[in-house]
Amino acid sequence: MANLLEVFDDMKGKFNSDAAAGLDLVFQFDIEDGDTYHLIVKDGTCEIVEGANDDPNVTLIMDTETMTGVMSGQMDGMQAFMMGKLRAEGDMMLATKLSELFPA
Repeated sequence: MANLLEVFDDMKGKFNSDAAAGLDLVFQFDIEDGDTYHLIVKDGTCEIVEGANDDPNVTLIMDTETMTGVMSGQMDGMQAFMMGKLRAEGDMMLATKLSELFPA
């Protein structure tokens, strides 16, 4: 779990508020071997909250290793998706926005 918290801390540090201007989105991360978190991106701000959201725009389902690899840039998110290590529910196109919001 400490690993995931480090990943989310890193994400906050990389956050591109310009790319988030005017957005109002919820990304949920369902970590299969960990907990569920959701990321609220609203009007250029980002907040990471532990637990599930009632109405996320997209839910990304993966294990801790995949989450760490994708968010650190060591693993390509599309490649992880194609390999079945990452699944998405909801608006899958929003998942591609993560690289704009959190550049490596």
